[in-house]
Amino acid sequence: MMSLLVVSAHAGDFVWRAAGAIALATARGEPATVVCLTYGERGESAKAWREGHTLDEIKTLRRTEASNAAHVLGADIEFLDAGDYPLLETPELVDRIVHIYRRLNPTIVLTHPLTDPYNNDHPAAARMALQARILAQAPGYNAPGQPLGAPPVFFFEPHQPEQCDFTPNLLLDITNVFDTKHQAMHCLPAQQHMWHYYTDLATRRGTQLTRNAGPNLALPHTTKAEAYMRLYPQVTGELA
Repeated sequence: MMSLLVVSAHAGDFVWRAAGAIALATARGEPATVVCLTYGERGESAKAWREGHTLDEIKTLRRTEASNAAHVLGADIEFLDAGDYPLLETPELVDRIVHIYRRLNPTIVLTHPLTDPYNNDHPAAARMALQARILAQAPGYNAPGQPLGAPPVFFFEPHQPEQCDFTPNLLLDITNVFDTKHQAMHCLPAQQHMWHYYTDLATRRGTQLTRNAGPNLALPHTTKAEAYMRLYPQVTGELA
């Protein structure tokens, strides 16, 4: 069975950028797991700080929001509470991710792109996700479970793609699950300012999807899409 692993730097990232892919997977009956390396408690919870909440209160708030969103999407979710702003890359944290790879044996991995001049936590999460994938493939690495295969890795779209070396080469039709993504986004009132942005982005990417699909596919103007960038080459027996 196909299975999806999403490595998210902060508690909200997976919702804005990959909720459509997650909802599609779970709708097909495939397991999906989100790993939040941090709660986004320091850098992505400005509203809660302005309201006077403490650090522990904000962590609890963001954990609840992300858990509710994952529930809407039908995904499991795990929190590593590694601390954000900055998210530090450590061998211990990479090892924890290796153990997750070995335990879940995902067939597809989604994470951040490797460049983001606006948020160093995002490429840090991506680097650790990729390093852990490599280590999980090594038969001699000391972690339970069988060595990982070679799951393809897709980078989901960053907030400012032009500045992040993000050139989409896959447009995913999420029209049938966009209502689910919309509901999941509304589970995150701590970042309410993102609701309109990612609704608009899904519409624009949907327009691009219909133009790239060609005349043989009659797609509605209401098509919604998410953009992804594949890291490793596709292996195939025929061009498609």
